[in-house]
Amino acid sequence: MAERLLARGERLVGLDNLNSYYDPALKRSRLERLQVLAQALQADFRFHQLDLADGEAMAALFAAEQPRSVVHLAAQAGVRYSIENPAAYIQSNLVGFGHILEGCRQQAVEHLVYASSSSVYGGNRQMPFSEQHAVNHPVSLYAATKKANELMAHTYSHLYGLPATGLRFFTVYGPWGRPDMAPMLFARAILAGEPIQVFNQGRMQRDFTYIDDIVEGVVRCLDKPATADPQFDPLHPDPATAAAPHRLFNIGNSQPIELLRFIEVLEQALGRPAITDLQPMQPGDVPATAADTSALEAWVGFRPTTLIEAGVERFAEWYRDYYDLMA
Repeated sequence: MAERLLARGERLVGLDNLNSYYDPALKRSRLERLQVLAQALQADFRFHQLDLADGEAMAALFAAEQPRSVVHLAAQAGVRYSIENPAAYIQSNLVGFGHILEGCRQQAVEHLVYASSSSVYGGNRQMPFSEQHAVNHPVSLYAATKKANELMAHTYSHLYGLPATGLRFFTVYGPWGRPDMAPMLFARAILAGEPIQVFNQGRMQRDFTYIDDIVEGVVRCLDKPATADPQFDPLHPDPATAAAPHRLFNIGNSQPIELLRFIEVLEQALGRPAITDLQPMQPGDVPATAADTSALEAWVGFRPTTLIEAGVERFAEWYRDYYDLMA
């Protein structure tokens, strides 16, 4: 996302605490890449290392930089880790997001776009997931914090007129991804000849969405600030829209595949067989996800289209190059 904004000439301010939830070296490599790109483009890019949960630092940052728009992609991520360390999610995803909202309010930001998650659908089994479905049954604290973010953003839109758009990402993968996500875990294990844990005995479906499609969706939404729905009916409220300038959209590939099929495609891309270790369902997981993206397409004229074969091939190429691995 940062690369895309720099390439189109935006003045960009980046924020990250570079914590050790996963290897900070990968985070620093991403940052170095951005700094090199900014220099090549002669773009205005400034990075601040600070924590979202630091209220005074966040207020000072907003006051100093006075952003026109905010894209909030920072969070304590991971469903399973939220079971082990819930406090981290309270601080980052609730307290930290509150500081984002307050900074946007104080500086009269024109549009806030923030990452929600497909995990908010929780125990819902009605497929595909639609923004019009109720999301009242989260099955992990991570999911609960993401739903809370949507409610908090709606409240700021209602009270202060802050245009805000929440985007429910569906299983994002691709180059520079998080090492705790399945594609990175699987690639490392396959190339090392080690078993990979496949939960729910492999009977899992995920709506894998390639990173470039996510970025395209975020950019298009960023460029079209949320507005109040003139047809919003308080007697029959639509969960996807509001009488305030707040919108919610799914961003997913709308082509869920079996996890075992994803592994098969990754095996082909890496040129190595996988050793699968079938495990029971993990707490906080759901057996399947699938996105209805018709609302996103109607709003910004875009829906993700990258096929899993193409996306995994690009991911595998990056993985080998970054970790300097040979077939």
